[in-house]
Amino acid sequence: MARYLFLALLMLITACEQQTGRGGDSVGLDPALETDGESLRTVVFGRGGDSVGLDPALETDGESFKVCDNIYETLVAFVPERTDLAPGLATSWQASEDGLTWTFRLRENVVFHDGTPFNADAVVFSLARQFKPDHPFNKVEGAYQYWAGMSMSDIVKDVRKIDDLTVSIDLKRPNAPFLANLTMNFCAIVSPVAVEKWGADFARHPVGTGPFRFVEWIKDDRVVLERNPDYWGPAPKIDRLIFRSIPENSVRLIALTQGSIDGMDNLVPDFLPTIESDENLALLSQPGMNVGYLAMNMDKEPFQNLNVRRAVNHAINKQSLIDNLYQGLAIPAVNPIPPTLWSYRQETPGYEYDPEKARTLLSDAGFPNGFKTTLWAMPVPRPYMPQPQKIAQAIQADLQIVGIEAEIVTYEWGTYLDKVQRGQHDMALLGWTGDNGDPDNFLYILLDKSATQMPANNISFYRSDPLHDVLVAAQKESDKAKRTALYQQAQEIVFHDAPWVPLVHATQTAAFRTRVKGFKLHPTGSKWFHDVMIEE
Repeated sequence: MARYLFLALLMLITACEQQTGRGGDSVGLDPALETDGESLRTVVFGRGGDSVGLDPALETDGESFKVCDNIYETLVAFVPERTDLAPGLATSWQASEDGLTWTFRLRENVVFHDGTPFNADAVVFSLARQFKPDHPFNKVEGAYQYWAGMSMSDIVKDVRKIDDLTVSIDLKRPNAPFLANLTMNFCAIVSPVAVEKWGADFARHPVGTGPFRFVEWIKDDRVVLERNPDYWGPAPKIDRLIFRSIPENSVRLIALTQGSIDGMDNLVPDFLPTIESDENLALLSQPGMNVGYLAMNMDKEPFQNLNVRRAVNHAINKQSLIDNLYQGLAIPAVNPIPPTLWSYRQETPGYEYDPEKARTLLSDAGFPNGFKTTLWAMPVPRPYMPQPQKIAQAIQADLQIVGIEAEIVTYEWGTYLDKVQRGQHDMALLGWTGDNGDPDNFLYILLDKSATQMPANNISFYRSDPLHDVLVAAQKESDKAKRTALYQQAQEIVFHDAPWVPLVHATQTAAFRTRVKGFKLHPTGSKWFHDVMIEE
């Protein structure tokens, strides 16, 4: 039976290749890239789902950001493989003594993919559109959710052009994570001319300054990028980069083993022996700066009840999930932030797996016979949850043991995100990979009361004044030791209130054909291909 399944999947891969070409050869590239009759150096990356959009200020999902990482750039960047900050489109920056004004010197001789110049006007345009009501592109569908979720309008007072290559950003209050926030996709600099040309359709016609530029997007199939011949930095080492959408994990693995794709992420643990035993494949892994969680919607019954939320925490066997569905490529989560992140609270006891205690808590809450609810699960693999449907089924079985009947609900990825961010779920699986190496990026973004404004990042709709006060105090504090103490206090509050079941911190993995060299995993989960090369 397994042999027939493998053959059927292989036939599907072959049919897809006959339809689209190995790297989408029907795509017309810039003639300048066709040199000396040599074949194009193409890397095809297989992923579990398609992008939602390609406007970095509007997107919130990792599949969109994988592509945006290679099209756009930010003022501040990361060094390779770490979250230390480095110059990006800004070559230097300086803060005023009171911490309320940051001045950035911009990189010279940079142009957007459409040939227009990168300058201070572009920086002001890209940031101001997200918070200034009188900006002509402020009122758009999507409402700049990341900017709102990061409470940037409560932090940023103004963005000002000093001269063509100098920009100042004025803050309403000192904010310790501010500089790290500028590394994130929502702060990427876009071409004002392209936004004005395409309007609401800019998300399908992206124009940045990055090492690769957009060619085409065939929905649910592929996004094609080509090398930017005018890139300001060292030239990319490949000519073409293709992101292929292959939702079925086993089909994606066969595509990798057969050479139809060159790399993939969100590996199912069952596949590791196949990858490790194949001399043509290389496995990459590192501890993940992520968390996978089950959020309980506190705007809905019965999840307003603390004993119910604690009962759900005690009902789920996290170690069984890891043993059976992660095969050791994860650790049980106790706090909302991973232990790889500074300020992690080691003293948090966690909720041990105890079905009997869960039943007692449910009885104390007025549900001696349990209750019926829904459990929403993602349709696509994520870095923190490579098999979300199977994880949902395992959680469903655990809940059934204590009397909670949970119907599993799922939707297409973009629809799923939209619905849970608008609070339509009872319980929902989701997760997060840290964007900037700061605890604020987990605790404030996912659990602060300010993040419940729809479309919400705080999908538990948990509103705690004590937590909010601690998190804002941590933002204002510049001393790292004092910030650490505040974030540990925040983790204690979240543990007590139990808006989530923190499930796992997953190991970050990827696999490539051995001919692909130079790809490096990054703690943020970003997928940068600038330094990738092909050795035949």
